[in-house]
Amino acid sequence: MDIEMLRFRSRVVSALREFFLERDYLELDTPALSPAPLPESCLEVFPTRFEHPFLGGLDLWLLPSPEVWMKQFIARYRHSVFQLCKSWRNAESIGRIHNPEFTMLEYYGVGNDATASIKLTEELFTACAGPETPTQCRPPFRVMTMQEAFVDLAGIDLEALVEDEALAAAVRAKGLPVPAGQSWEDTYNQAFVNWVEPALPQDKPVVLRYYPARVECLAADIPGTPWKDRWELYSGGVELANCYTELADSAAVLANMRKEAARKQRQRFPHRVDYDYAKLFDDFPLCSGVAMGFERFLLALSGKKHLKDLLLYPFQASFERWKTLPSGR
Repeated sequence: MDIEMLRFRSRVVSALREFFLERDYLELDTPALSPAPLPESCLEVFPTRFEHPFLGGLDLWLLPSPEVWMKQFIARYRHSVFQLCKSWRNAESIGRIHNPEFTMLEYYGVGNDATASIKLTEELFTACAGPETPTQCRPPFRVMTMQEAFVDLAGIDLEALVEDEALAAAVRAKGLPVPAGQSWEDTYNQAFVNWVEPALPQDKPVVLRYYPARVECLAADIPGTPWKDRWELYSGGVELANCYTELADSAAVLANMRKEAARKQRQRFPHRVDYDYAKLFDDFPLCSGVAMGFERFLLALSGKKHLKDLLLYPFQASFERWKTLPSGR
């Protein structure tokens, strides 16, 4: 990063704060640590531990997102909020668009659904864009349903292939090996990563909306359909943001937490789970949340291609040298 990029980052931070404050969003500053993160089997966390001089210790984890705290605030105060904070994800690649420590922009609009959040995010892009922002990274967004994307880009009719083996057979017929007994979600992800994601249009930011309900997450179901009210935003083929109409059903949230916690036990860094958290959703307001990788947002706005152009101290630059240092034990 050079000085001009640091100035650019500061300008964008100021613009996004003004954007949300003008719309009566409260800025939060929640803890980076939690004794019980939300269980997400697609992510690995960073464990740490607090040691009190007299009262013993407590295992804690650096959060991959501030969601666990922000939703507690929303349940209590029923107010739209945003936050710009550090987040951490372990056991992932490092490089052009990945850094284990990164900045998350997360915002929740109370009274909004995921459709309203598309418009809000377009307005955010416009508010933060500068003269250096490429045309292909400016609104309006192109909106495609996941069904349209699979039909147009992979030749697969997801809506007609809701059984595990039906989808597996269709994917095998198009040349990808699918192991026997593989889950529907894993087969879907395999097809998406190989065929859909690389072929997404790049002339404008793309919103992929209405994700399969069989891809489990904390997004609300769309009644009478096999879809969840969820979208993801891509720019230049890179995923920038993930959005839900938030699931407001305590029984469904609890069921999701139990499934994810069971999967989490098979991972490298299992963690404590607080199932009482699901009680927040006994009376949770209509709400839509967006989680956006802020450095990736800056890449889109600036036209840069690599995180090393945006980070003062990118992890990748020092990783090999750090590994040679004595452990300190």
